[in-house]
Amino acid sequence: MPLSELVRTLVGVAALVAVTAVTLGVRRTPHPWAPAWAVLRGGLQLAAVALVLSGVIADPWWVGVALLVMFTVAAVTSTRRLGWSPQRFAVVAGSMGAGVLVTLTVVFGTGALTLTSRYALAIGGIVVGNSMSIATLVGRQLNQLTRDHWEEVEGWLALGATARQSTAGIAREAIHHALIPTTDQTRTTGLVTLPGAFVGAIFGGVSPLEAGRFQIVVLSGVMAAGSIAAVLLAHWLAPATTRPEPLG
Repeated sequence: MPLSELVRTLVGVAALVAVTAVTLGVRRTPHPWAPAWAVLRGGLQLAAVALVLSGVIADPWWVGVALLVMFTVAAVTSTRRLGWSPQRFAVVAGSMGAGVLVTLTVVFGTGALTLTSRYALAIGGIVVGNSMSIATLVGRQLNQLTRDHWEEVEGWLALGATARQSTAGIAREAIHHALIPTTDQTRTTGLVTLPGAFVGAIFGGVSPLEAGRFQIVVLSGVMAAGSIAAVLLAHWLAPATTRPEPLG
């Protein structure tokens, strides 16, 4: 990459980060610099990953290691958003892992995509990242809805319902709300948004038809993995006999 292009990129990113921080600061939003830190951290991580992947992307074993690292970081990040504990980490990792495993098995088992290191890394990373977001959303929605409807939950418990029965409706609502962003993004793909995988494939020289084929497999995989993760996580976290503490 030419030095001048790199400089222009850094200037553009810095300007966008400044706009974000100023906008949040004017509104006195808590932690207005958090997005800026996220961009900086993401940029450094992408640079490091790019250097590493350029040497390991052709080696299936190293691709597996890379996916494992991605998954571990994703599970830890989601768990921290939901209140850290070893038990909760196991629940989050198990829910996400089941969704990712089923999805990749279907994608490569049916031949929708050829099992190569590049495809495994590409779709694996996308599915893991989206599963993390959905797991975080369903956990936080479940916490908030349970707190908001605690009198209703207590009423069911007083009538002899089990903890799981008392929060069954809340769990269903949490799953529904957690999947709304992914559903909307999938439904408007091509009309409102052009997904990064689709655009990147075209920039890489792939035909638009082939890029579209890859993208629809990715979108379907994200929906499947996210749905499994959301349902399992809600199933494990929903039962409550005391009002949950608010999440930070």
